[in-house]
Amino acid sequence: MRIQKTAVLLSSTAAAALVLVTGCSASGDGSDSTGDASSTVTVEDPWVKAADEGMTSSFGLVENAGEADVTLVAVESAIAEDIELHQTSDDGSGAMSMEEKQGGFTITAGDSLDLAPGGDHIMFMDIDGPLQAGDTVDLTLVFSDDSRLDYEASIRDFAGADESYGDEESHGHEGHEDHDGQESEDDHADHDLGDGDDS
Repeated sequence: MRIQKTAVLLSSTAAAALVLVTGCSASGDGSDSTGDASSTVTVEDPWVKAADEGMTSSFGLVENAGEADVTLVAVESAIAEDIELHQTSDDGSGAMSMEEKQGGFTITAGDSLDLAPGGDHIMFMDIDGPLQAGDTVDLTLVFSDDSRLDYEASIRDFAGADESYGDEESHGHEGHEDHDGQESEDDHADHDLGDGDDS
């Protein structure tokens, strides 16, 4: 009889230990989850350059309030099918040139990405229709973990400066011709590099 009681006691102790181990394992799995990259990101003062056709750009301050780095790899919008992330650099002659940012922009934890005229920006290569000042457009940031952040940007008039393209052929910008087969000076001016004033 004493042997039976001991066996029951050992069985109960083993069961309790198993429950404890299982509970710790579930808790550990939950603590490894950090959530989507987009859940820690906000966009401050987003706006798009008003344009009738061709190219235009979008700007704003993209802030990462999370504890992990995030990488912005693409932008989506109904206003254009071809949208690129662009970086600018000195072409060696004192002028600024732009090119597509391969691999996207990595925003470190607690830091921000300043998308601004004359600097890094979102580039719409061929908008589907006129973008008038005072209206708004819907944009979506896409991150490397495939999470997405939807936001609304205002459309503003902006007077920008001319720019030059770096390796045009490698980035699909050959000529930027208009419907008459001539290179569009307006498109280049609309690309917003250099100083300018909001109106």
